[in-house]
Amino acid sequence: MSVASDLGSAPLVALVRGALGGGEGTWIAGGAVRDAALGREVNDLDLAVAGDPSSAARAIAREGGGHSFELSAEYATWRAVAANHSWQVDLTALRGETIEADLAERDFTIGAVAVPLGGGEPIDPFGGLADLERRCLRVVGERSFAADPLRLLRAARLAAELGLEVDSGTVALARLEASHAAEPAGERQLAELRQLVGGPDPLRGMALLDELGLTPVVLPELEALRGVEQGPNHHLDVHGHTMAVLERTLEVEADLERFGGERAGELVALLAEPLADEMSRGTALRFGALVHDIGKPATRSEKQGYVTFIGHDNDGVEIVGGLCGRLRASRGLTRHLQGLTLHHLRLGFLVHEAPLPPRRVHEYLRATEPVGADVTLLTIADRLSARGSGALATDEAIEAHLTLARQMLAAALDWRRDGPPRPLLRGDELAAELGLAEGPELGELLVELEAAQYAGEVVDREGALEHLRRRR
Repeated sequence: MSVASDLGSAPLVALVRGALGGGEGTWIAGGAVRDAALGREVNDLDLAVAGDPSSAARAIAREGGGHSFELSAEYATWRAVAANHSWQVDLTALRGETIEADLAERDFTIGAVAVPLGGGEPIDPFGGLADLERRCLRVVGERSFAADPLRLLRAARLAAELGLEVDSGTVALARLEASHAAEPAGERQLAELRQLVGGPDPLRGMALLDELGLTPVVLPELEALRGVEQGPNHHLDVHGHTMAVLERTLEVEADLERFGGERAGELVALLAEPLADEMSRGTALRFGALVHDIGKPATRSEKQGYVTFIGHDNDGVEIVGGLCGRLRASRGLTRHLQGLTLHHLRLGFLVHEAPLPPRRVHEYLRATEPVGADVTLLTIADRLSARGSGALATDEAIEAHLTLARQMLAAALDWRRDGPPRPLLRGDELAAELGLAEGPELGELLVELEAAQYAGEVVDREGALEHLRRRR
């Protein structure tokens, strides 16, 4: 089948044709044409409209039982979306007087192909379909990146997502324009990074950011990790270790049964759970792998040949906050990544105490909430990536960490499902029984009560009171 035939058979195209009465003066362009050419299912459409996109968007929304809204006044773009978000259609007023002029303003040749909505052969003035056939990503023109520097990040993201090689001329042009990559609004940069890191090949995506000269501009905190040498437990510098942790995180994702056992399904559901900024917890975990050691350059110390990074977890929290602020990430995503950074060392400090008594498990779960399960998965990837010659890098030491991590994952999943124990005494009841006023001591006793209940040390109200009287 041809691209036009594949598009014509898509249910969403039929819906749009019905809404617009055939689609005179409307073209399907961009990603939908590319996906059809690659044999992918088409659930989203980009339309170029030689008229008012708002009225067309409203008509599509009515036809499909969805809703429509203005996406960008600057670019005259509207969106129609299904009520259940199963499809969406973006409509943009034609840029230029003809569809050919519109396509000349687009980023890459593989997206500069249009098919008339009413049917007909593809309009492909820049050879985009041929580039797709030879798996090549190429800019439409020499001003493609200058017109919108966000396209620099998009080049890395699309090449990694679609398995394309970046044309040598496009690589050279990207390097020439790389200094402008951080000029687009932070949330636009984050959207591209989200798709790159959360995509099918984030390792190649990160390598392409390096190849195109974008990492120092968009992620200078990550660039600063290069050449920061570590101690004997590590075989790579901090940057190399960070990329190894990302790689191991992908391996952990792909083999959750190894670490979660019969509860692997719960871990799959956890990582698929929406978090913030259109990002799942799984994608956020990958971001966590990238930023967990971001505080190391500022805290590196060496004495008599022994390298330390004391406090890099705490320093990393502040650096992650600055990075997220620059990218205009939500408070929810920022706090999640800060939690992963702050707590990524905590489990490792407990390995020598294994098997842990219930109170120590409770302490870990309470301290790491709400990222307990997530950060435990991160520690697995982190530990598997430390393959130096030091004592903590031996097979035995790594297996001890993995054993404890498996146990803690089960406890963290229980905590997520059940929450902390229901208190045997409320704060006001405890204050009345012990003659306490509200204040730090009351708060400390409530924390102690929760820990004692979790550990099974108290099981009823009378036992709880007796226990807390002794603790005063």
